[in-house]
Amino acid sequence: MDNLMCYKAIKKIGQGTFSEVVKTLSLKDLKFYACKTLKQTINSLEQAKNLREVQVMRRLSPHANIIQLHDLIFNKDTGTVSLICDLMEMNIHEFIQGRETPLPDHMVQNYMYQLCKALKHMHSYGIFHRDVKPENILIKQNSLKLGDFGLCLSVSSRPPHTEYISTRWYRAPECLLTSGYYDYKMDLWSAGCVFFEIMSLNPLFPGTSELDQVDKIHNVLGTPDPSILQKFKRSRALDFNFTPRKGTGISRLIPCCPAPALSLLYQMLAYDPDERISAATALQHTCFREIRLHFLSSQPRDEPHCPAFKTFYLPPLDRKPRDY
Repeated sequence: MDNLMCYKAIKKIGQGTFSEVVKTLSLKDLKFYACKTLKQTINSLEQAKNLREVQVMRRLSPHANIIQLHDLIFNKDTGTVSLICDLMEMNIHEFIQGRETPLPDHMVQNYMYQLCKALKHMHSYGIFHRDVKPENILIKQNSLKLGDFGLCLSVSSRPPHTEYISTRWYRAPECLLTSGYYDYKMDLWSAGCVFFEIMSLNPLFPGTSELDQVDKIHNVLGTPDPSILQKFKRSRALDFNFTPRKGTGISRLIPCCPAPALSLLYQMLAYDPDERISAATALQHTCFREIRLHFLSSQPRDEPHCPAFKTFYLPPLDRKPRDY
């Protein structure tokens, strides 16, 4: 572990609630990196090593679609921690913001295939992200990497979990309608929302509150079967007297969507998490047939074989989630 004297700050490239990101030049290898300095202060290097985000990044690296942690720096004078990570060009939100023409189908497939690869890798190691959204998906030319692992959770942890975790627009129904009874399938719902947004250049469910979020979901997908709501009722003391409606359907919102992509979208956005597609199964969907053949022929295997859901215990949450 080096100190910040080994890096030269170039310019600030990001600012968030919990961190600041600066483009830096390593004086050792003369390569550019992203230096993410957490606003939370801690007391020791050992505490820095035990931060949830640090442990997850070390556990998941190296992988072609996961932001890699190259160095960890603790400033004992200020108590701040800096993560030296892969430097990408922009996030998905920045990439599609202001665009007037849709992205080519092959580009959408390429990015979504890589996102599903990242989620498959995480889930197979017993970790789910809990905050999949365009701002946390970084790209550099044709390459995509998932980042920001501070809210990750172990698959082995028992619900109820924190209720307000993922950003509202990308929050799955089970996160909205239960008192923290959700699992890794919430990541697939969020990825489905991102999938739609990359294709249409507009968010699918831009709710202004929790109730409005549920209403927007029902406007498109319709109200779910009572048996699904009954599952949720057992998890939260709420009265789900939703007015029955059919929903407009996704195809009306994006009429030019290819049939295979629409099929995958509906499987990712299944209201019942038990019926929702997994990342591993999504990778085998016909939507990705061409891009899958390309990846198999042009890239080495970057995922070690591992059984589904390895047990991986994470330290307590490093930061308090907020509802936004």
